[in-house]
Amino acid sequence: MTRQETAAAAGPEQAAPPSGPSPRPGPGLDGVTLVRTVASALLRLSRWRDVGDRVYADGVQSAYNHLVLRAIVCGGEPPASVPDMVTWAAREPLAQWPTGLSAAALAEAGLGGGDFLVDAETRTPTQVCFEWAMAVPDVPAELFENTVIDEALASCRAAGSPDAYTAFRRLLITRPVLTAPKLAALGAELDLVPVFELIRRCYEPVPAAYRGPNGEYRLCGRCGCVLIPRRVGGFRCELDRCRHDGREEPDRVEAAPGGLLQVRRPLRVFITSPGLAETELEATLRGMGGKRSAPAIEIEMWPAFDAYDLRLTFADGTAWAIDVKDWASPSLLGARTRAFSGGPPHDRALIVIPAYRFRRREDYARAFRHALEPGLRRHIDICTDADLVKQARREARRAAESVENGGR
Repeated sequence: MTRQETAAAAGPEQAAPPSGPSPRPGPGLDGVTLVRTVASALLRLSRWRDVGDRVYADGVQSAYNHLVLRAIVCGGEPPASVPDMVTWAAREPLAQWPTGLSAAALAEAGLGGGDFLVDAETRTPTQVCFEWAMAVPDVPAELFENTVIDEALASCRAAGSPDAYTAFRRLLITRPVLTAPKLAALGAELDLVPVFELIRRCYEPVPAAYRGPNGEYRLCGRCGCVLIPRRVGGFRCELDRCRHDGREEPDRVEAAPGGLLQVRRPLRVFITSPGLAETELEATLRGMGGKRSAPAIEIEMWPAFDAYDLRLTFADGTAWAIDVKDWASPSLLGARTRAFSGGPPHDRALIVIPAYRFRRREDYARAFRHALEPGLRRHIDICTDADLVKQARREARRAAESVENGGR
């Protein structure tokens, strides 16, 4: 959320009063529908730029009204205003929301943990908030992300350049922050020519509120994203992987008098963050080929214009299709997972999750499979990135032995 919204969240007296029609009397929304509706509203608020506008975006007032009604029905204390809803969502874990669901139903829906929709330290939507909002058809985050990827694919296909799409994805992953001159210079890179105008739309100015006391920006030493100032002082990385997996790299200071540009947040959450896991996995697997005991594996990144994330081909022709995901909620991920593309052909399909997610939730794989469409459970496996490396090493040795013994 912007600096103005953060200030507004500090208390209802600092924000514009709610306006707009109230919902008709009735029980209101409950269960997962309530959570999705509020999550979508919080994302809309985070994009609110005009603090003087006394009318909230479509859906925000309605979400607040439904939350208040459900809290009253359940005998709880509702938030006092729309800004207070932000504070409330940072204080109340999803497991304690007035959803009207039993403990068993909460767990079934993926609401049984201690996840929050708003980060209490930065007053920005959490990744969990993005994931829940993705189920709302018109949420801006999903529309923007899907539009960007669809346009990039269309442009690169029209140019007949899969290399352009690969370069585009790597740019969003490895260079999430740029200065304006560096962004302009990308227009001279041949691989990026088909998507340069789209790239310009993928970056937005970093808020001035993110500057340090001396006007400098701090970048995460691990992912390279701009760190967000904490309400109690200091800075915090917004990506779950950096906050929860631990990082030894020191933060970097970027002195940019003209300001910085960063990849828009929906892309940082769903492209940059899992993309870091993808490229780290690629580097690890390629490194295996340098060891005498580990036969080389042919690795393709985003093959056939992003049919999936990685394709591993072993010595005997066996191929694995891999999609790397970094979702906080295994239930939401399972529900949204669809069958892998049939081409390029593969013998095995895997969803690969960064290991820290499994450490945080020992039931991650079980919850994912439970939410997965029953017809896909025999066709899609799930494991951590560390487990995939071990499995790939074993498969590479098996394939090499098969070729030596006259296999395919």
